[in-house]
Amino acid sequence: MLYRILKVIVGIGIRLYYKEIKVKNGKFLDHDGPLIIIANHPNTLMDAWIIGNVCPQPIYFMAKGTFFNSPIKRKILKSLNMIPINRQIDGEVAGIKNKDSFEACYKLLEEGKTLVIFPEGNSFLERQLRQLKSGTARIALEAENRNSGTLNLKIVPLGLFYSQAEKFRSSVMVTLEKGLFVTDFLPDFLENSSLAAKKLTTKFRLHLERVLVTTESKEQEQLIHAIYTFIHKKEETKYVEKNADFLQQIKVRMEEIQLFQPYLISEIQQLTDEITWQSNKLKIQSDFIRRRFRSRLYLGQIALSVVFLIVGLPLFLFGFLHNSIPFYLTDKCVPRLTKYVEYYAPISVLLGLIFYPITYFGFLIVLEKVAEPVLWIKLLYFLSLPLTGMFAFTFVRWSKRIGHKWHYIFLIFNQKDALKNLKLKQIELEKLVLGD
Repeated sequence: MLYRILKVIVGIGIRLYYKEIKVKNGKFLDHDGPLIIIANHPNTLMDAWIIGNVCPQPIYFMAKGTFFNSPIKRKILKSLNMIPINRQIDGEVAGIKNKDSFEACYKLLEEGKTLVIFPEGNSFLERQLRQLKSGTARIALEAENRNSGTLNLKIVPLGLFYSQAEKFRSSVMVTLEKGLFVTDFLPDFLENSSLAAKKLTTKFRLHLERVLVTTESKEQEQLIHAIYTFIHKKEETKYVEKNADFLQQIKVRMEEIQLFQPYLISEIQQLTDEITWQSNKLKIQSDFIRRRFRSRLYLGQIALSVVFLIVGLPLFLFGFLHNSIPFYLTDKCVPRLTKYVEYYAPISVLLGLIFYPITYFGFLIVLEKVAEPVLWIKLLYFLSLPLTGMFAFTFVRWSKRIGHKWHYIFLIFNQKDALKNLKLKQIELEKLVLGD
């Protein structure tokens, strides 16, 4: 019961936090039997919430035992379908035995339920698929072995791609693969359980890599991100799927260059560094560098934008007045509560689910005391608060965008040669990476 209630509440929170949650191949979750979903783990608790939100059936999670370090926490977390597991790096938590946790997993799977496991074992906000632990494979093989290979257990790889995981109103894509069954590994498991688990874990990795945009190192990730920043077009960032596809295209090309033209890597790195330095010096957004300047059209767009800002100003002020306090509190509290960026998004959602309703009810009480409105006006007022809050956030972003346009016009007339030089370097970078 608690799981269902919190799924709805948290679902609202993450739908507000992320502007787009794209699910690819969700049909692969349909299965007449038990499921184990294996997923990458870049964004701590948010990963579990996203998966829980896209799965129609109740799901159970394996979570590190340190979360269950008191009887109260243990009771609450178990009611949320979480199963504790002691990790070697954390040590053993009193009252938690891995043998009991594995037994709970076998029982769930035998009942045809869905289990989510993050086989990387820990969470880091990066696009590298880290080494997978073999525990998932052991659970799957032992569950099938206990049922003589008749359990019909399906392993479904799930890839999580965040455009900017910690950023409010960014996007996330969930990609699923057809999945695999483990019965072919049972003979090996009976002969050598450890070796069979390692072989199956290797297969898990191959399947996960198909649903992810991965990089081999932090340095490669940074270079690919820099290249993407400077050569992307507007249509490649509007939707998270195109964002991911274009990043994957750059990654594949960089791997080809590394293999067949390795001497170009240093040239590409130097060029991205130069573009970064010049862009920062000119204070220009990357998508403005190659923009064609057509004075009438451009000035017309700015004029319409200014009209929008003037017309929307009253609505912005209303939304800002009612939402600035919880927004400020959330923004200030998150970095104080954790130094790890992987926790920013889930903590922001949790704090938002506390601060915003309290603030809204506070304003509702004030309205009741001051005006004593009828019920329908109170309801309309209450519903308007989150809507105008979202408008205020959009309004601020739009205002900044207009500022960038004005700055671009200033550069056109005052830094024309520097802008032209920057544009030529951007074109050169694109040719080097994507070809003519």
